[in-house]
Amino acid sequence: MLLDEIAGPEDLRGLGPNDLDRLSQEIRAFLVSAVSRTGGHLGPNLGVVELTLALHRVFDSPRDAIVFDTGHQAYVHKMVTGRLQRFDTLRQPGGLSGYPSRRESEHDLIENSHASTGLSYALGLAMARRLRGDTDKVVCVIGDGALTGGMAYEALNNIGQLKPEMVIILNDNGRSYAPTVGGIAENLGQLRLSPTYEAAKDKAANALRALPAVGESAYETARRMKNSLKSLIAPASIFETLGLKYGGPIDGHDVMAIEKALRDASRYKGPVVVHVVTNKGQGYGPAVADKVDKFHGVSTFDPDSGRLASSGVSWTDVFGEALCEAAAQDDRIIAITAAMASSTGLLQFAERYPDRFFDVGIAEQHAVTFAAGLALNGMRPVVCIYSTFLQRAFDQVACDVSLHGLPVMFVLDRAGITGPDGASHHGMLDMAYLRCIPGMTVAAPSTPDELRRLVATGLAAERPFAIRYPRGAAPSAATAPLEPLPIGRMRLVRSGSDAAIIAVGKMVAAAERAADLLAARGISASVVDGRFVKPLDPEIAALAERHRAVVTVEDGTATGGFGSAVAELLAAEGVSVPVRRLGLPDRFIEHGAQAALLSQFGLDPDGIAAVVVELVPAASAMAG
Repeated sequence: MLLDEIAGPEDLRGLGPNDLDRLSQEIRAFLVSAVSRTGGHLGPNLGVVELTLALHRVFDSPRDAIVFDTGHQAYVHKMVTGRLQRFDTLRQPGGLSGYPSRRESEHDLIENSHASTGLSYALGLAMARRLRGDTDKVVCVIGDGALTGGMAYEALNNIGQLKPEMVIILNDNGRSYAPTVGGIAENLGQLRLSPTYEAAKDKAANALRALPAVGESAYETARRMKNSLKSLIAPASIFETLGLKYGGPIDGHDVMAIEKALRDASRYKGPVVVHVVTNKGQGYGPAVADKVDKFHGVSTFDPDSGRLASSGVSWTDVFGEALCEAAAQDDRIIAITAAMASSTGLLQFAERYPDRFFDVGIAEQHAVTFAAGLALNGMRPVVCIYSTFLQRAFDQVACDVSLHGLPVMFVLDRAGITGPDGASHHGMLDMAYLRCIPGMTVAAPSTPDELRRLVATGLAAERPFAIRYPRGAAPSAATAPLEPLPIGRMRLVRSGSDAAIIAVGKMVAAAERAADLLAARGISASVVDGRFVKPLDPEIAALAERHRAVVTVEDGTATGGFGSAVAELLAAEGVSVPVRRLGLPDRFIEHGAQAALLSQFGLDPDGIAAVVVELVPAASAMAG
């Protein structure tokens, strides 16, 4: 196989067109086979095969810096930079990351997997090289979906001002997770660059400049004529408006065409945008036929049929059904997402209530303040975003929603340890960063029925309200009616006398199993479902005082999270019972299976029980 002979980018540069076509086919077959076993981002990588080959044939990585915005389209880049033989470890514990990783290779500069950041990284790299006098190129590959994020425009504006030596490759597949929405998508759909027209206007300029006795005034007239003519033929791109040279669109599945465009761009002084049009899922029938997200991110699947492994009803499904049910009874309910309608459970809502559904693109900050505006005028907006992505809108949550006391409900999917997507995707910070916002209510359901009740509670609340729930299959069916709960009220799951295990969210189930293990050892443990991270039920203090030790359990960072809130309450109430806080450590956590990572940090029944066994004898000694 030709692919086996590619040990590094230098091995690509001697290949002819036929070999490149053959290599592209082999890469696609390898991707489908490998990702079918490990899961991962298949569609985006199938779409950038030829683009990645051309990129590494023209530029000399790592001497030339290559930055992938978002990073989920870097599998082919990994394959041609010496990591092909490790692909069976993709997204597995200790294996290859699903995103660029500085620990893996000198070819990976940025460990970014949050969209719209690449241009800012690349500008910083380019300006540092200018200041050092380096002549190496900086290249940023950014998708049209990422261009719906405001940070990308902030960077483009600065790039137009500073004019760095930079090549920006716009990978335009018309999609982010789902089809790209907004004005930028319409703008890109109109962009065209005619080589014949460009050559004709250059000839006209040279002819006018050569006329005797007219000099620069004639040339200036020619320049204005060219620009006027161009505006008649094609609308100015947003890039040209910002002062960047633009070229394209280029067929993103023609290696030689892309290579020529990149070589031309590399010789240009200043920032250049090369617009490449690709097809997400290219070469794999089931991905091309998938109209929802083109196999954007998949679990394991059958490579022949494309049939995904079934995981049953998920927490996301439970939420989506509950929101639709609530919306049928209240036409003030609005659903908002940031380019993730399918993955946050809103597809059914979008079909039933298209006038009340808004996908704003990868623009979390705008999503939150847009929701604030809706709430100001009497609507009940529900902002559905992954936990890790709401971090990007912290200021808007604090100042645009909470400062005004607005009834916006935030639904944080993928809270806690998410698994194989790794450090940037674990939803481990939300309890800590939301708990510090004045006026915010933070809730975490322990069961699907509790999720339904908390949805009803949040929609009825006259205040900012956040619900966090985990990724994965729901542990049971959801049948509870949509009836609100009293805000800030815990639930006593099990009564005991020796230790109180106070858990929140999915950790309640682990706490119940830990109590069973403890009972077998003669230790009686109460189990409390905290339900609310903020406000805490003040009765927790009295309950804690009746026990010899308290253990708090959460699947978020232990620094400033639920356990910290319990410890603060007990201190304020003068309760001196020993407290141990179990949660995630104060560091970014690698990728791996959810269960394995939780066990690693003692967030499983055995780990919880072990801590109680350690504490209860110690508490007895202190009491004696």
